[in-house]
Amino acid sequence: MAEDKIDAYLVLRSGGRVLVGRDRIRLLEAVAEHGSISKAAKATGISYKTAWEAVDAINNLLPTPAFVTRTSGRVGGAAEITDEGRRLISVFHRLEDQLTKISSLIAEEGLEDIGDALMWGTGFKISARNIFHAEVLSIRRWPVDVEVILKVSDDHAIHAIITNAATEQLGLVPGRKALAIVKAPFVRLVSPDDAAKLRRNLFRGSVIQRIDAEVHSEVHLDLGNGKTLVAVVQRHQIEDLGIVEGSEAAATFDPDHVIIAVD
Repeated sequence: MAEDKIDAYLVLRSGGRVLVGRDRIRLLEAVAEHGSISKAAKATGISYKTAWEAVDAINNLLPTPAFVTRTSGRVGGAAEITDEGRRLISVFHRLEDQLTKISSLIAEEGLEDIGDALMWGTGFKISARNIFHAEVLSIRRWPVDVEVILKVSDDHAIHAIITNAATEQLGLVPGRKALAIVKAPFVRLVSPDDAAKLRRNLFRGSVIQRIDAEVHSEVHLDLGNGKTLVAVVQRHQIEDLGIVEGSEAAATFDPDHVIIAVD
């Protein structure tokens, strides 16, 4: 029996950034304890901005928000953990307990009987900023393509177009849980006039963050219901639209730019 303990570390990443891991769970636990994002950030030793980015990412991954703000949330106001957030904390700890048991088995017997599929599965990463937990609402088949409507929240649905072969391979049927994935460069910000012409994949929200580089800008839209949409577009387009932090904006993306993933 090996004397050294193998530490089991459960983590979910997107684009090289942690969505859910021990640090993020500690942050949620700190929000539950202190009732404030700013106090929770201080208690866990991270910046206020990092804390908000972490919780936004978690909220997008869950069917309902892990936390809600009550007043002036982004300037240090009160916040509370929802039932979904408490379930996430509980499930995460149970999964880590199971991984700890697996790590103990590996320490005792080695990796000889551990399949490649397990090793790939635990290290899986997605290079996309927008990942939403969704449910298949409807499927409309055409000779080549299939239109899939995915419910992201009570107020938001995503229209995706994939092939018939992909639909069969994924086993998509109404009620099936899935992930809807959209890369940030595929998200377009549109003017009010253009938004009025759109019939699907139109998302309106408040700009909660704008990060400018020389050529591109990154814009974070608060869609409500704990969902956030990130767009990366050319900076001059953002300036032409007059988009600044605190303003309202509309975003869209093409149905064939949506990636659907299932377990």
